[in-house]
Amino acid sequence: MMKLYFMLVRRIPPEESPVLREVFSTLRRRGFEIESGIAEELVSLPDRLAPSHDLYVLKSHTQLSLSIAGVLDSQGARILNPYASCAATQNKIVASRRLAAAGVPAPRCWVTGDLALMRSIAEKRPLIIKPYLGHRGAGIHIVRDPDQLGAVAPEGPVLIQEYVQGSGEDLKVYVVGDRVFAVRKAFSPTSFAQPGRACSVDSAVRDIALRCGKAFGLGLYGLDVIESPDGPVVVDLNFFPGYKGVQGVAPLIAEYIEAYAHERQCQLVPESDSDRQRENLACEVPE
Repeated sequence: MMKLYFMLVRRIPPEESPVLREVFSTLRRRGFEIESGIAEELVSLPDRLAPSHDLYVLKSHTQLSLSIAGVLDSQGARILNPYASCAATQNKIVASRRLAAAGVPAPRCWVTGDLALMRSIAEKRPLIIKPYLGHRGAGIHIVRDPDQLGAVAPEGPVLIQEYVQGSGEDLKVYVVGDRVFAVRKAFSPTSFAQPGRACSVDSAVRDIALRCGKAFGLGLYGLDVIESPDGPVVVDLNFFPGYKGVQGVAPLIAEYIEAYAHERQCQLVPESDSDRQRENLACEVPE
C-alpha cells in the first residue's frame, strides 16, 4: 500500500474541501493510504525531517509549508507538484520572468525598494502592487494616481504590475495534466472562497494555460486571466488550486495523483531561457 501525505492549508471558512474529500475517497478505494496535515497546526523538527511517505502532495501556499517541503525535497522526498516548481510559482518576481520567457501574455511589471521611484510610471498608467509571495489577494493595492503611492507601505518586496482593465470578471483557469477548465467570477477580497460559474475554454486560453505548466513544470495548477481588449492576459499563477466551480474534476485529480505516484505520469521539466526551444518532457516509466 502506497502512502500519500497531503500538506494542506487552513481553509476559509474552516471546512473540508468537497473536491479533496472526493479525491481522498477515490484514492483510498484504489488502495492508497492517505494522511494529511496543516503545518501551522503541527510541531515539526526541521533538523530531523525525513521522508516517510511515498509521495507528498503540496496543497498549501504558506511559507511554512513551502519551507517544510523544501526540507523534505532536500532529503529525497517525491513531491507533487515538484518543490522547485512550487517555489518558482510562489515568487511573483521569479514567475514574471519565467512567464515572459515562455511567451505568455502578462502585464508589464517593475520591482523596486522605493515606491516613490514609480511616480513617473504611475503618472502614465494605473498600477497594481502585490506582495511578491502573496496569495488569496492579500495585500494588493491598486494605484490610479501617483499620489496614492505614498499610502502604500508594503511589509516586504512587491511586484508592481501595469493594471489591466478587463470585463469586470476574472477568468479562473484550472489545469489537471493536459485538461483545462475555467470559471468566471468577480474579483473581491473573498472571491477565492467562491465557486464561480463554469464556462468554456477557447483555444487561445488553453494554449496559454498549457504553456504556463510547461514553463514551470506543473501538473496541477491554476491561473488568473484578464480578458483585455488586446486578448487574454495572465495576471497570476498558483499551484494546486481549489478547482471551485469545476464539475467532475475530483476523479481527474485522483487519476493524475495515482499516475504520478506510480511514475506513469509524465513530469514536465521547467524550461530555462536557454533551452526554451528544446523538448523538455521527461517521463519515467517502470519496466
